[in-house]
Amino acid sequence: MSETIRQKMFAEMAKKEIFELAKTCAIEYADKALERNVFPHDQAIAQLRQFEEPLPDTSSDAVAVIEHLHNYGSPASVSQIGGRYFGLVNGGVIPVSLAARWLSDFWDQNTPLYLSSPIASKLEEIVEDWLRDLLGLPQNVVAGFVSGSSMAIFCGLAAARYRVYQNLGWDVNQKGLNGAPEIRVITSQHAHATVIKAISLLGLGIDSIEWVAVDNQGRIQCENIPTLDQNCIVLLQAGNVNSGTFDDFESICEQANVAGAWVHIDGAFGLWAAACKDLEYLTSGIEKANSWSVDGHKTLNTPYDNGVVLCNDREALVQALHATGSYIVYSDHRDGMLYTPEMSRRARVIELWATMKYLGKSGISDLVSGLHERAQQFADELSQANFEILNDIVFNQILVKVGDADETAAIVNHIQQSGECWVGAAQWFEQTVIRVSVCSWATTEVDVTRSVNAFVGARNAQ
Repeated sequence: MSETIRQKMFAEMAKKEIFELAKTCAIEYADKALERNVFPHDQAIAQLRQFEEPLPDTSSDAVAVIEHLHNYGSPASVSQIGGRYFGLVNGGVIPVSLAARWLSDFWDQNTPLYLSSPIASKLEEIVEDWLRDLLGLPQNVVAGFVSGSSMAIFCGLAAARYRVYQNLGWDVNQKGLNGAPEIRVITSQHAHATVIKAISLLGLGIDSIEWVAVDNQGRIQCENIPTLDQNCIVLLQAGNVNSGTFDDFESICEQANVAGAWVHIDGAFGLWAAACKDLEYLTSGIEKANSWSVDGHKTLNTPYDNGVVLCNDREALVQALHATGSYIVYSDHRDGMLYTPEMSRRARVIELWATMKYLGKSGISDLVSGLHERAQQFADELSQANFEILNDIVFNQILVKVGDADETAAIVNHIQQSGECWVGAAQWFEQTVIRVSVCSWATTEVDVTRSVNAFVGARNAQ
């Protein structure tokens, strides 16, 4: 790096002009987020051409870079932090968690080891304990803080694979999969795509999955679960991604425990129901599983990149994700890389800690129950407007039938392009439906009614 550019960056750090500008732009964006179009308008999309250029030959002006990003990037973003985004089970963002992320971005901590970030190590230790308490999990459960539920599921199944093979006398770390004993993977016909991806990545084989039928709400049918043994990994759902329904953890975990099978619960958004006094019945029996995956950015409304894997077999998790090197110096404190695949990791736990500390148990319970209340309101008002609701509203998901696939696609497109709200389409028992996911703390009763009116307007426009 030339000395000229180095001195330029030292000056920018000292003047702080670009940071003040970024703060101004961010606050301006936040001020408009609640009322602006949820999906960007056509002009904003067209203006994305402003980013099409060759990589500059020389250093650019820092202020100009931030202004360019704000002027053409902000209008072309989807307003997920407002109250009328109902797609992809994406939460909003609680202000304190966003502020904590800003601060931690300046810290720019790398968190594999205690020695690389004592603050991250301590907060991971604290949040691990808080999660056990909040979700009602055993004291031997450990947590790994990863990018999202996709990676959390991968880690949970990696631990499962290690333990099942160990029980069968096979060291998968040393011997690999070639010639390994057969592992049986049992899951529902409605397993989430991230579960299937993790099974594929771990070499367990999609074709080897023993699929179990589901009922009309998407719950796994307990009576159709095959006979389990110690070769089995059983995958359950706390929150079907379409209907929001929960599997029967009590019954299935009892069967698995007796057989010596491993149970992983995919609880990306639904596991947080365990923290809600009105909805905790949905997660009864989860403590009998072996591993769990959950996402902070969904129900808890942290910023993105806040997944958590939880596991009651520390040795299995650590051995599955192990790393060695002469430069890796473990400590007597928590070394976070033992519980995650990554070595270089940003300190994502900081905004998770800030969110949980800010809300407390009662605040988290209220947040979760509030999402359920708004989902129930959404379903009720859609029904009153003569839309057909296909699922029981057990949590935060609503499935709406509006006609055949072409009509559904047209209505979804009209709603999205209107900017009033954002919903997506899904497949539900071979029907094309509209899926509504109520996940943001910012969603109000008015937002729901306004969004229902967008449904009506889209139907009338056909």
